[in-house]
Amino acid sequence: MVSPVKPLVAMWRKSSARRTVGVGLFAFVGLGAGFSVGAWTRACAGLACPSIGYLEGYQPVQAAKFYAADGRLIVDLGESRTVVALEEMSAAIPAAFLSSEDRRFFEHNGVDFRGFVRQFRNLLVGRRLAGGSTITMQLARNVFKEQLPMAERSIQRKLREIQVALELEQTYPKERILELYLNQIFMGGRANGVEEAARRYFGKSASEVNVAEAATLAAIAPLPNAYEPRRNPETALILRNTVLNQMRDQGFLTANEAERWKAYPMRVSSREDFLGVAEYFVEWTRMQLYARFGDDLFSRGYRIYTTLDLDMQLAAERALEDRLQEIEAGNLRPDRPLYDFPHPSYQQYRDSLGGMIPKSNMTPYLQGALITMDAKTGYVRAMVGGRNYQESKFNRATQADRQPGSTFKPFVFAAAIRAGRPASHVVVDEPISIYQPQTGQPWEPRNFEGDYRGPMTLRQGLRQSRNLIAIQLGREIGVNAVVGEALRFKLSTRIPRVESVAIGTGTVYPIEMVSAYTAFATLGVHAAPVGILRVEDADGNIVWQPQQRLERIMDEEHAWIMNSMMQDVVNRGTAFGAIRARGRFNAPAAGKTGTTDDGSDVWFIGFTPEFVTGIWMGFDRPQRIMDAATGGGLAAPAWADYMNEVYARRAAPAAWRRPRSLESRRVDRFTGFLATNFCPPQEVYQEWYIPGTEPTEECPYHPDPFRFGVTSSAADAPPGGWAAQSHNGNGGEGR
Repeated sequence: MVSPVKPLVAMWRKSSARRTVGVGLFAFVGLGAGFSVGAWTRACAGLACPSIGYLEGYQPVQAAKFYAADGRLIVDLGESRTVVALEEMSAAIPAAFLSSEDRRFFEHNGVDFRGFVRQFRNLLVGRRLAGGSTITMQLARNVFKEQLPMAERSIQRKLREIQVALELEQTYPKERILELYLNQIFMGGRANGVEEAARRYFGKSASEVNVAEAATLAAIAPLPNAYEPRRNPETALILRNTVLNQMRDQGFLTANEAERWKAYPMRVSSREDFLGVAEYFVEWTRMQLYARFGDDLFSRGYRIYTTLDLDMQLAAERALEDRLQEIEAGNLRPDRPLYDFPHPSYQQYRDSLGGMIPKSNMTPYLQGALITMDAKTGYVRAMVGGRNYQESKFNRATQADRQPGSTFKPFVFAAAIRAGRPASHVVVDEPISIYQPQTGQPWEPRNFEGDYRGPMTLRQGLRQSRNLIAIQLGREIGVNAVVGEALRFKLSTRIPRVESVAIGTGTVYPIEMVSAYTAFATLGVHAAPVGILRVEDADGNIVWQPQQRLERIMDEEHAWIMNSMMQDVVNRGTAFGAIRARGRFNAPAAGKTGTTDDGSDVWFIGFTPEFVTGIWMGFDRPQRIMDAATGGGLAAPAWADYMNEVYARRAAPAAWRRPRSLESRRVDRFTGFLATNFCPPQEVYQEWYIPGTEPTEECPYHPDPFRFGVTSSAADAPPGGWAAQSHNGNGGEGR
């Protein structure tokens, strides 16, 4: 067989053939060069390439970080990144990234042509473009994402990327390029940059990571979501050890060091932040911050240090949800059918939708809210605005405008004390009928139990939450005095100037009610709610520091008497069964239960000398929760459970100290006069008075029978008759 090579060799030896092939080859090379030059020049035509002048004052986008009062990260909003200088990073970090991503970084001028040739060859044969990008090129496409979109796989985009990389190398030193890259690179999840990744994966700063951890960061950088060490620890471990081998090969580690670090266990932080916790609180503070900082809030790296106590927040979320589920289960009182819950539960509602939960402010299931404030500072320590923020962003703690029921009564009694009535002042619990000009019909209010108990002191009336006592007292001092007291306690909602306001028929915001009760807890000083301690910029400079807003609205003696009366609510009144019975919660405490007439809102606002906590329960569209629903029966137990968990981690506070200026007297509880030796012992108690308000006359119904020949008669009977003196001092189930 004749070889085909010989004729070709003979033809090549002819000069004319050599000239023809030479010209053709020259033309091909020239056309290729021309095409390349044209492609190179056209790649950045029409300002297609970004200007690197942008990097002169470049600050990568940094999220707003929200921290709890103890410094733990709650969540960040925006592009999560914390910028740190190269010299502040552990030396192992740049070593690991250079070994794995760009070992010739300090040798090339922005483009590693060996890698580029490999990229070009892959493109010609139809393979996926991969590898070959230097750190400088990666920085170019990470910073200029719009002009150099990652999704665009073309020669033109690659040429633009190369041109930008070359210009970067001509303009900035290598160290600056490496620093920008390490702060810009996406590291998986919500982390951008090595500082953020180090904190999220290892719970430490980039300055503190060791060699194995630095190698892990470099290992996951190419595909961070796929190699994320929490989800894929085995893959991350294999890749980490590969990087350690590369660090050894590049001379950053000795062989022994590499083996030692490969034996280091993969230790990853249990959680990167408290995402999903305190979402209503974060949104409440975010709205305040946005009003001040606008869109800069999400890009300038602000650090927001809040007043939130994470442990209290977690306890609050558990206590409220657990109690709501107990109510829905209908097993509060198996012996009492009235306690059956007649509505679908939250879980039944979710199940009925097959997992497709619509997002709406108004939900059809039982809701709740909880707010805890530091009584002396106003700092909000916990806030729960609903059962699921992702389903309903309506914050019931700060936005719900609801009737307070009997939790409003302390303002009526405070107004009476301010007007000179002592806690032993007697009002008669009896039926009344008040003509209403608006309707032309009489208003005939009733007590929760439906009975009437005759004369009783203000202390007893508040302890038992008697509606008629509050209404009669409000009429006695005047509706304007009641409304004025509510305004003094900083309630901003419209308080109607009608007799029924005394039993809480107006509407209030829960957070304002909790804030109002700080004056009772601190013996007179009102604290406005504060959620932010300070805001720092990315460099640590304080740019905003909200001030506490404290104002004395009652003198200490006035406040202590109110405080003492509200301690009775817990110790012997409508909240006793939920809080004190069976030793459920034993620290010093006071508060007030609340239930609306139609049973659509139940409350308990309780306080210790340290914290004021308010709990509300109800439906977004008001409807009766259940028969026999009361604040003492439904809301107060959640308060007790929550406070028990709070004080399991801290010492119980000392009880309130009584002002020395107060006067003490023994009085008859059903007349309000000074007790005599002949008053029934069970009706005598010790009361405290602001000087000048104490009684000066002895009880006329129990005088000394041997003195001046005085005898008692039916005409001497107190209002309501002697039978009225037999009513129970402990109240009912709770209101």
